[in-house]
Amino acid sequence: MQAFSEPASNQLYGCGMPAGRPAQTERTEFGERLYRLREQRGLSQKQMAEKLGIIQQSYAAWERYPTALKPEQLARLAKILDCSVDELIGNESKPRRAGGPVGRIRRVFEAVTQLPRHQQNKVADFVEAFVAQNSNGSADRR
Repeated sequence: MQAFSEPASNQLYGCGMPAGRPAQTERTEFGERLYRLREQRGLSQKQMAEKLGIIQQSYAAWERYPTALKPEQLARLAKILDCSVDELIGNESKPRRAGGPVGRIRRVFEAVTQLPRHQQNKVADFVEAFVAQNSNGSADRR
């Protein structure tokens, strides 16, 4: 008889394994900043490329290789990533005043931005569902 084993579908790409092939080259300083900002916003390279009107491979090259971008491309990147052009190109600037929630909630959400994108999405799904569930008739429960 022949042994047959069926892989557990939830274990195929588990353990936080990144998608795609391992990189053959190190990122440039600009590419590292671009990558970090994109990951903090929870965007994939494909999503960034779509927002920029280019193909994913072109965007991937921006993160990996030295590149000369047009001023309008830098401005578009900054808008998509909600940062300044100075921050993108590595100029030191005054820290921006942080907005949003304060205290414990802010610390939690700042920690969430450091998680891998798929885990960030799980947290966002949970929080959105919780808020939606508790906003219906919440004034009556106070």
